[in-house]
Amino acid sequence: MQAAVPNYLQPHLGEAAPGHRFGLYYAGWNDNLAPDKDGKIKAKEIQANGKKKNASVENLQKTVCPLPGHSRELLENLVERQQYLAASQTNLFTWSALACAPFATGLGNEHPLENGFAFLSPYGLPYLPGSSIKGVLRCAAEELSKGEWGDNAGWNAAAIANLFGPGENDLSRDSDPRQSALRCWDVFPQPAASPKDDRTLLGIEIMTPHLSDYYQGNTTPNTSLSPNPIPFLAVLPGSRFCFHVECHPGLVSPELRDTWQALLAAAFAHAAEWLGFGAKTAVGYGRMTQDENSTAERRKRQQDKENREKEERTRQEEARRLAEMSPFERSLAEVIRARPCDQPELKALFNAMKKNHWQGDDVARVAARLKTMMQANGQWREKSEKKKPEKDEPYQMTLFIKAHLAD
Repeated sequence: MQAAVPNYLQPHLGEAAPGHRFGLYYAGWNDNLAPDKDGKIKAKEIQANGKKKNASVENLQKTVCPLPGHSRELLENLVERQQYLAASQTNLFTWSALACAPFATGLGNEHPLENGFAFLSPYGLPYLPGSSIKGVLRCAAEELSKGEWGDNAGWNAAAIANLFGPGENDLSRDSDPRQSALRCWDVFPQPAASPKDDRTLLGIEIMTPHLSDYYQGNTTPNTSLSPNPIPFLAVLPGSRFCFHVECHPGLVSPELRDTWQALLAAAFAHAAEWLGFGAKTAVGYGRMTQDENSTAERRKRQQDKENREKEERTRQEEARRLAEMSPFERSLAEVIRARPCDQPELKALFNAMKKNHWQGDDVARVAARLKTMMQANGQWREKSEKKKPEKDEPYQMTLFIKAHLAD
């Protein structure tokens, strides 16, 4: 089997992205460029040798599933770009997950194997469209709102209508169309974390319909009909998914502004456990669980970002405050700001004065300021009651300051 491309491209097909090798460069054609009809093994071959592989499976495994280095780099860049954009958003909810079952999407797309797959063009990488995510979340919210799963987690008809927009059965969707408050970003599955460089993202799954002869009207339905193995692509279990949902602050209702993230967290948890994402969810595909490690790392990054922003605001506020001060007051503030964190302001100013930090009339002004501070905290002592006055620190400070006070 070969790809329907010029001969000079054949040696370079291994460098193409998975989506390109599965689509435009699909190597599943005979020499006469007809689809390979013998790729699927027959039922008697399955019974005779359970280890015999489907030719189409081997073809997919060799040509489509590998993730070239440049595709891994592109995938990392796309995810990093999303993370950068997410960090700049203030009304964003992020949910990190690990696939605990194979994930399939786009099976209805046309393909010689009868089952397609959703690859994002022109990158040729698997993705889950944001519109599909929004549909699953809406379904999860509707199920929770009915109370049949226990706690409704705060979901009700009004919250669903505001966050997801009018439903299919809402008669007002045509007469009064409204934009929903939520916008789901596309998701790019990432390979499971591994130190190996040959990490793979895609694998092969097999469906075996048994009743094709019955559907074609050739026989009655029974369990002895020959199975027809059909391979299809799926993202491997253990792969990582990072969901981002943006909330428009001008469209969300006032009563949901503080609770929409908690509502989404409940909807994601319900959808991941009971509904699944992508295709074939009725038979267990697309199930996920929250990635606690990624969630903790994201929270730490968010906390670090908030701390940096707080420090920057403090620095700017301090710079503005210093700019509004007189030169003398600014010199005092700079000494206080530069002191060790455990040193009192009085001690810092006194030490700076002893080191001749100020000159001229400013020395007397600092001395007057220190006298006021010492009097306020009861340290101003013009007489010492100790046997060794030279070891009475407040008394010695008082003498030094008095020597520099203006007459």
